[in-house]
Amino acid sequence: MDFSASLAAWIAIGAAAAGVLALAAALYVWRKVRRVREAQKVLLAGSRTDLVDFAVSLQGRIDDLHRAVDEVAAGLARVDRRVDDTLANAAIVRYDAYENTGGHQSASVALLDSSRTGVVVTAIQGRDYARIYMKELDRGKASVALSPEELEAVERAMGR
Repeated sequence: MDFSASLAAWIAIGAAAAGVLALAAALYVWRKVRRVREAQKVLLAGSRTDLVDFAVSLQGRIDDLHRAVDEVAAGLARVDRRVDDTLANAAIVRYDAYENTGGHQSASVALLDSSRTGVVVTAIQGRDYARIYMKELDRGKASVALSPEELEAVERAMGR
């Protein structure tokens, strides 16, 4: 056998070995791709789209969700402003305005919103008369001085 025939035989054997290795590598890659596709089908619930299309549609849904959350937050802010402006804080203080009258017949009622704006109504009961006073509050400030009982009603209404 001459050298060129021997070399050709070795090249043929090497080429066959390389072919077998290439076939084994292709089979290995094919199995890996098949597993990835099966996992993708599970993730995508069997639809025919690929992961990129799925990710794009998912991002669109997330953007829609962000817009919906922003709309809900804006609506809550409007509701908060409306609630803050309502007369939601109230308290009554009953007392005897005059000695020896008994029964705590006099009372002061505070009706306020969250910023201490509202009205204090006081009814003073005597033995033979009754008087009613109304005093406005603007952010806790009254244009007319408040009595100790009226101040107590304001503080109770504000939960202090």
